[in-house]
Amino acid sequence: MNVNWLSLVHCEETDSTNNQVKNFDSGKEMTVLTTQYQKAGRGQRGNSWESEKSQNLLFSILIHPNYVTASHQFCLSQAISLAIAQTLAEYTPGISIKWPNDIYWNDRKICGILIENDLMGKFIQNCIIGIGLNVNQQKFLSDAPNPISLYQILGHETPCEEVLAKILTRFHQMLNQIKEGNTADVIQAYHNHLYRRTGLHPYKDEKGTFMAHIIGVEPQGFLVLCDEQGTERRYAFKEVSYIINLG
Repeated sequence: MNVNWLSLVHCEETDSTNNQVKNFDSGKEMTVLTTQYQKAGRGQRGNSWESEKSQNLLFSILIHPNYVTASHQFCLSQAISLAIAQTLAEYTPGISIKWPNDIYWNDRKICGILIENDLMGKFIQNCIIGIGLNVNQQKFLSDAPNPISLYQILGHETPCEEVLAKILTRFHQMLNQIKEGNTADVIQAYHNHLYRRTGLHPYKDEKGTFMAHIIGVEPQGFLVLCDEQGTERRYAFKEVSYIINLG
């Protein structure tokens, strides 16, 4: 990609693109570090991320969104997850965003996102977004419960560079919307793409399992559910889990 808002750097191998991307900070709106293989790729909850060398998209994005307050930092998570979901939807139906920012195809995980923010006062100084997107991997060998790749869905390879360019272009457009104070469209589109956005589904919290439907996601990122008894339940990340039956 040859655009003035982006610096794109590639390395064959690294421990983690999230760890290294700051070393390549270009001062542009967006610095992106891609790699063929991560020796210590990280997922949410401290999990590792399985990825066969040269088969998938492994990259980190560094931005400096000093126009976003700490209390509204979740809009960045919404923007990048939406950019990925909308891009993948060009290739296959069944794509959704599992709150807060996993990307799913039906009931299987195709992409994970890890976001790390540095604050200066009440604003975000640096935001590093690490992304692992399963593109051309044909088999998964780890004990991860539900991985899937675009190859497994489509039956053929997809150029990683093409997918990356589409994601970055969409994300940049959404960042401009956020910068201009126009977050409503991003938030609405995020809600429209939510996994299990309609109907009753099983969940689990510290008190046990229950059935509920999604009311929405608050600007600070809290998930709001309504259970079968009509009681609203509000959760921060890691306070509730989805029960997924893969059959």
